[in-house]
Amino acid sequence: MASKNSCACHGVVVTLASCLLLVAAAVSVSVLAAHVAVGRVWSPAGAAAAAGHHHSLSPAWVPSPSSRHAHHARELVNRRVQVGRMEAGLVQARVSIRRASRTRSCTPDDGGGFIPRGAVYRDAYAFHQSYIEMEKRFKVWTYREGEPPVVQKGGAAFAGNDGIEGHLIAELDSSGGGGRHRARHPGEAHAFFLPISVASIAGYVYRRDMIDFWDPQLRLVAGYVDGLAAMYPFWNRSRGADHFLAPILSAAKAELRGNAIRVMCDADMSDGFDPATDVALPPVVASARATPPQGRVASERTVLAFFAAGGGGGGAVREALLARWEGRDDRVVVYGRLPAGVDHGELMRRARFCLCPCGGGEGAAAASRRVVEAITAGCVPVLVDDGGYSPPFSDVLDWARFSVAVPAERVGEIKDILGGVSDRRYGVLRRRVLRVRRHFRLNRPPAKRFDVVNMVIHSIWLRRLNLSLPY
Repeated sequence: MASKNSCACHGVVVTLASCLLLVAAAVSVSVLAAHVAVGRVWSPAGAAAAAGHHHSLSPAWVPSPSSRHAHHARELVNRRVQVGRMEAGLVQARVSIRRASRTRSCTPDDGGGFIPRGAVYRDAYAFHQSYIEMEKRFKVWTYREGEPPVVQKGGAAFAGNDGIEGHLIAELDSSGGGGRHRARHPGEAHAFFLPISVASIAGYVYRRDMIDFWDPQLRLVAGYVDGLAAMYPFWNRSRGADHFLAPILSAAKAELRGNAIRVMCDADMSDGFDPATDVALPPVVASARATPPQGRVASERTVLAFFAAGGGGGGAVREALLARWEGRDDRVVVYGRLPAGVDHGELMRRARFCLCPCGGGEGAAAASRRVVEAITAGCVPVLVDDGGYSPPFSDVLDWARFSVAVPAERVGEIKDILGGVSDRRYGVLRRRVLRVRRHFRLNRPPAKRFDVVNMVIHSIWLRRLNLSLPY
């Protein structure tokens, strides 16, 4: 049984407190304390093993010591790196978060507006204090090297599953965003951002006659990292443990496993996603770009459950769902492809529950899109999962409090399971869905407190806070 401030998610217990592995409040705030703080400890041997191999590739856009950035690189390297004071600050942050969790109180927050409270959070006070500490301390250096289209400048928004990529880059990059987390120089950075544009890479390398679509993309990413490692000391001193990419290519996950912080659209634990060190990146759906309506009240939601596959191939869980329910029931409405004239959004607003299958090749990115669509429509998400899906922001959000989990092997029991949810229980779940909706909303420009962009940054902050480096 999970404790009050924890929740088992498909057999993996992940909490804000355990994610941080906070040091005791009695630890003195010093450089030594920062070095010995409990966390994901870096070691040269482990980092070398985790770094794996890098392909040899140096296209024109890859930074090199002889490039026009060389003088800029030498200037940055020669600056005094203030790592001791930064690590001491992280110790202070850990102590403050632990104190907030213990005393159920936070540092006065003059940001105004929303205050995270309630059962939807694993530990609302720890989360709130962590967010305050992130806003106060967290600095990110965005590498300037590289040229479009592979390296994104300024963070123009993209369409599709990777739409949040451009917004995140804009928020962290010096040429866009509010600048709260922008480091003035790498010496004050807690983390380093590689602004590689995944969407642009795919278009850059694609050829109709290609046999291997992934290898050229991996070589571009590896070449970019090799160039930065040759120019600066920052990657090599931790083997990239304090670096992150967003979002990482699905095929490149193994390339950086155990090394850089991976911000991934495909948050499937059965495919290598690690909730303790990786970040699940929720997709941006069009309906999340503005404040959505409340949707129909419970009495007007006459459809028990809804799912539309959208055509094309899919995973085993989705296929099992279609085989059992497509066209077979007027309360569990399931389509392989929506009929002409049927509005997807309207069906979601008429449904009590929205089915979100994941696993067996379906992909966590597809599941996350359906989860975000459901939450945006005020529809309670049902995670039909084979055990590998890690929902977005699971380190702070208690998904069991506002969603329903159905094991993949019980697809045939969906009507009985959801039909057994009382009106009172459903009302509680839906109110909580409406409460967490702000965390999946896109506000641009600029990003707003606790919205989807800042929640992703907070997830990165947690992983960095849990990392103890020997400098």
